Formats: sequence, C-alpha cells, structure tokens
Amino acid sequence: MAKTNFQYEKRQRELEKKRKAEEKAKRKAEAKNHPEGEAMTTEASDEAEVEANEDAQETQTP
Repeated sequence: MAKTNFQYEKRQRELEKKRKAEEKAKRKAEAKNHPEGEAMTTEASDEAEVEANEDAQETQTP
C-alpha cells in the first residue's frame, strides 16, 4: 500500500492559500481603482465562476 505524501499535500494547500490571497489583493486593487462601486459585468462574473470551478477540480485530483 502506498504511503500518503503529506509534504506534497501541505505544499498544495499553501499554494492554494497564496493564490487566493493574490486574487483577493487583486480584487481590492481593482475596487480601489473603481471607487464608484461598479459591479462586475455578468460576463466577467461568469468567467470568474468557471475559472473557480476549474481550479477546484484541479485541486481535487489525486
């Protein structure tokens, strides 16, 4: 039986946290550039949702 590679799993979690933090910083910077509170267009929100789903599927693969 194969042993679980805990270091690999930990590194993947760390990379995911880093990616999410970068996305959050990017969103904050964009919000700062558009202080009127403009909402994302439906096209942009749909695109972001598709990207999030693809990323989630990638992280679930063993």
